[in-house]
Amino acid sequence: MSSYDDIQTATVIRYPYLWARQARKGETEGRKDRSVAVGVRLARRDGDLVLFFPITTKQPEQARFAAEIPAIEKRRAGLDADLRLWIILDEFNTDIVGRSFYIEPEPPIGRFSKAFFLPLLREFIARRKSLTEISRIR
Repeated sequence: MSSYDDIQTATVIRYPYLWARQARKGETEGRKDRSVAVGVRLARRDGDLVLFFPITTKQPEQARFAAEIPAIEKRRAGLDADLRLWIILDEFNTDIVGRSFYIEPEPPIGRFSKAFFLPLLREFIARRKSLTEISRIR
């Protein structure tokens, strides 16, 4: 039996991520479940706030804040090690654990190492004000 407690920083789960370009067009639902990295989970009285970073097979443009995921990290995270994958960090979804229509209390598919993920998270925090948040909070 799993619980929402498993959704922690650096874990990888399935989530219907809503891209910023879709949100700008007025879409409110992610088109498909995809692997996302849990960036941060912040304890709140009315439910913990979680930030999600999408993982994609599409190589991002040079100007984007993204990182290619190394093979060892793909294996740790439960991702397909044969695919080239990137974690996108210049946009993110926010949601509330326990109140979300999208977050399920299922076990994560894997987890990134601290050595890989924490430097990305530090850079995200440094750039936070210039990045795009898509709130999924209802």
